[in-house]
Amino acid sequence: MREIIIKKNDANQRLDKFLTKRFKTMPKSLLYKYIRTKYIKVNNKKCAIDTVLQEGDIIKLFIKEEFFEEETKDYELLKAPKTLDILYEDDNIIIVNKKAGIIVHPDKNYHFDSLIARILHYLYDKGEYNPEEENSFTPALVNRIDRNTGGIVIACKNAESLRTLNEKIKNREVTKMYLCMVQGILKQKSGTLSGYLRKDEKKNKVRIFQKEVPDSKFFRTEYRVVEVIKGNTLLEINLLTGRTHQIRACMSATGYPLLGDTKYGYQKKQNDSYPYQALYAYKVIFDFQSDGGILEYLRNKSFTVNTDDIWFLPKK
Repeated sequence: MREIIIKKNDANQRLDKFLTKRFKTMPKSLLYKYIRTKYIKVNNKKCAIDTVLQEGDIIKLFIKEEFFEEETKDYELLKAPKTLDILYEDDNIIIVNKKAGIIVHPDKNYHFDSLIARILHYLYDKGEYNPEEENSFTPALVNRIDRNTGGIVIACKNAESLRTLNEKIKNREVTKMYLCMVQGILKQKSGTLSGYLRKDEKKNKVRIFQKEVPDSKFFRTEYRVVEVIKGNTLLEINLLTGRTHQIRACMSATGYPLLGDTKYGYQKKQNDSYPYQALYAYKVIFDFQSDGGILEYLRNKSFTVNTDDIWFLPKK
């Protein structure tokens, strides 16, 4: 028999969700059987798969020892570089300026180096995150941007702040602003673009439609002309919906592709020096419309990237 004491980061979640994250090799059918047959108890009582765990609860497990095998201490996160451009940090969150070219989460091609791995390595070295002391929680990102897009990404250090920010983003109480440079000069100084977007998973590319089509999602993009620079236009973008490649695809569909974005229609010119699409998530605003809970102190705060860090802007 083994015991697990529920800590703060593990509280307020269903028993089955917690155990699935804690015992990754355990088949779900076996997990449910253990709960049903009282091989798993909470506070010495029979429990259900949807039992909501509270801080201080004691889970008793009469299960096979193989599921308790210790994970190797040669953590993958320690292979990631620790290089981070931190805009803001406190006990709950960390806001970083991701450079273009860094992927936010590992994939099959970039296994050990990613933004989240760098953040975990940084927190591990600070003593703020230790995988051995957590049963189910890992610090996590609440927003993501494309590998070749630079800008602001927010990570949460504890489960309560993660739940709070995920809810705020879902309810559009966190505004993320972008700067991009498009090819050509827009006639209108501001406007809102809308339509339907459908993603081709195989090509990792989206198409824009004016009318709804199967598997499409509605999008709205608000833009404002900031400046015309050498025949191109610098725009400030507010995403009123958050869709894959939304800015890149909708600007291309209007005839103004982002500089450097050959996937979405940019035509290279001689001596072009655009290593990535000219897009940057440069500002975040915590415009809470309801109680911010543990993060109430962020209400009406905003954080902005230094424009000198935005590679496609002319240096002043």
